[in-house]
Amino acid sequence: MKSIILILFSFTASLFGQETVLELDPAQTQVQFTLSDILHTVHGAFKLKRGTISYDFATGKCSGEIVIDARSGNSGSEGRDKRMHKNILESERYPEIAFYPDRVQGTLAKANVHGRFRIHGQDHEMAMVVETTAAGDRLHVSTRFEVPYVAWGMKNPSTLFLRVGDKVSIEVRAVGHAKAAAETGARLVSPSARPRTIARGVG
Repeated sequence: MKSIILILFSFTASLFGQETVLELDPAQTQVQFTLSDILHTVHGAFKLKRGTISYDFATGKCSGEIVIDARSGNSGSEGRDKRMHKNILESERYPEIAFYPDRVQGTLAKANVHGRFRIHGQDHEMAMVVETTAAGDRLHVSTRFEVPYVAWGMKNPSTLFLRVGDKVSIEVRAVGHAKAAAETGARLVSPSARPRTIARGVG
């Protein structure tokens, strides 16, 4: 037991204070959503397409992308999902949902990550709390946040007889592998170097 603790401590310490690249595994990542209405709660999921994050806790720099396949959204109801993709997400026109981090504060165990959340063709500033645990050479990452989709310009699916919430709760549980950036050749990109078309006044 003591040797396992020492290994985990050494692994965690090696990722703190230096630029690190985290590659998420789509096959081991769950992106679940929850939407409430007056009768029941709708649960569903999306699939991760790709995810690579470079971060350095010593400087607060962070870059990369986490990309979700918008067309993979599935709530278990064919009719409901058809309306979601056609009328709300317009997923044929906007096939990806993405998060682009630009700075990080905290520790590997619990960090505040700020960045741009892109959905329905618009970018919105977002900050989220990300918790991470080490298991051998893998990192288990989790976060929860809300998407105020109506305030962000998407249609409210409510009808005369059915009222649904105007926010969607998202929970992400991912597994990834981390390496020092020097091993991968990755380089942190300054947020100012990326295009910024953030929608203001919402979020």
